[in-house]
Amino acid sequence: MTSKVDIPLSVPEISGNDWKYIKECLDTNWVSYLGSFVDQFEDTIADYVGAKHGVATVNGTAALHTALLVAGIEAEDEVLVSTLTFIAPVNAIRYMGAWPVFIDSEPKYLQMDANKVVEFLERECRWTSGALYNKVTGRRIKAILPVHILGHPVDMDPIVEIARKYDLIVIEDAAESLGARYKGKKVGHLGDISCFSFNGNKVITTGGGGMIATDNESWALRAKHLTTQAKSDKLEYLHDEIGYNYRMNNIQAAMGLAQMEKLNEFIDKKRQIAATYSEGLKGVPNLVLMCEDEHAHSTYWLYTLLVGQLDSKQSSRELIKQMNQIGIHSRPLWLPAHLQKMYGDCLFYGTNCAENLYDLAVQLPSSVGLTDDQANYVLTAIRDNCKQ
Repeated sequence: MTSKVDIPLSVPEISGNDWKYIKECLDTNWVSYLGSFVDQFEDTIADYVGAKHGVATVNGTAALHTALLVAGIEAEDEVLVSTLTFIAPVNAIRYMGAWPVFIDSEPKYLQMDANKVVEFLERECRWTSGALYNKVTGRRIKAILPVHILGHPVDMDPIVEIARKYDLIVIEDAAESLGARYKGKKVGHLGDISCFSFNGNKVITTGGGGMIATDNESWALRAKHLTTQAKSDKLEYLHDEIGYNYRMNNIQAAMGLAQMEKLNEFIDKKRQIAATYSEGLKGVPNLVLMCEDEHAHSTYWLYTLLVGQLDSKQSSRELIKQMNQIGIHSRPLWLPAHLQKMYGDCLFYGTNCAENLYDLAVQLPSSVGLTDDQANYVLTAIRDNCKQ
């Protein structure tokens, strides 16, 4: 395998009405956030996940920040959050002056460990004067922020049940998992409010962009208010609180609307890619293949396998290095957030599962446009590496 190729990790598929809708924006001069495509895209996402309201934002991080704002998270509150995640939801918690409490992963599906969430709240917290407080820090626990990573849902029933018991808000980060289902329900409508990302590598893209989905009308109205600089009088430029320039523009929304027309096709293709990888790597030693829970329908956003021996990342990093050298884009998972230097003083609850997953994980090319020849090239590279 000496020939140089270039197989990207996850790139968008631009086709169908993408060009048509964007051209309509340009032809009509409606390019800012006031265009009709923004409203249509918000309604389309909300309808798709089953929520009553959608609020489009400039990116997924803005959606997370805004969701925390409207949900009433305050300085010195604590929010339970997945430690194995892209850093955005953790940073958004700190934007509020609140504190993350990091929850470990479960090993099979790589998601936030719902049992650890329940265990922490029952054992490490106390209910006093109508609120739940962390016994160690004395801070109030205000919300749980599960992150559905890699296209697979978190086990949400135990999380929602314990949240209702202690009057906690559930904020879903579904940035990587649009279209995934949990017990027949789409992610993004399993808690109180949810956030999506439409970055260029997601299952659908707007180039950049995000979305909030919720059934709570007052939260949705305030989210629209905050994301447009909190104008109380647009004519006189009066503002009634600190706002943000967080709204999605019409061009992005036009592309998103066109992409949504192909979402089911994209998910089917990603599931097909996952099946190809799993079948092609079946029986290869020292590999743990990606799978889905019996109650889940994963989009397999980025196919992730585990390589090598427990507590050692040598094999996984060597495979990543070798594949990148021959044009196969590959990468590890994120360093667990509780190990990032700026969050080293924050509480972590669990064992070392997330750390082990970080050491062993290898992410494979999963673009919707991945060809059979490219998939076979990836499979051959992995099998050859595992023979060494």
